[in-house]
Amino acid sequence: MRKPRDFDAALKTLTEKTKALKESKRRQLGDLIVATGADALDIETLAGTLIAAVQSADATQKQAWKKAGTEFFRKAKAAQSADASQPESAQASDSLVTSARSGAGKS
Repeated sequence: MRKPRDFDAALKTLTEKTKALKESKRRQLGDLIVATGADALDIETLAGTLIAAVQSADATQKQAWKKAGTEFFRKAKAAQSADASQPESAQASDSLVTSARSGAGKS
């Protein structure tokens, strides 16, 4: 005979997983804002910029933004690789910059 399935436990597990994924996404977005320097903007300017990007219908502009974003992540990845090849003492001094960059690229 089959063992009955515990739907309540499965639902609870999925709910916890969903919360963890949402929190991870929020953390990564925050890391991205810090890594790009957008945290220096006031909150209204940042929100307005993001809203304009979402509402933009200009395909050329979106392609330019995508290219800039790709280049940003490429540079961050190159910097992370370069940090990995540095001696340990040099890595310690650059640890704050590297952690901000590496957090941004994990989306």
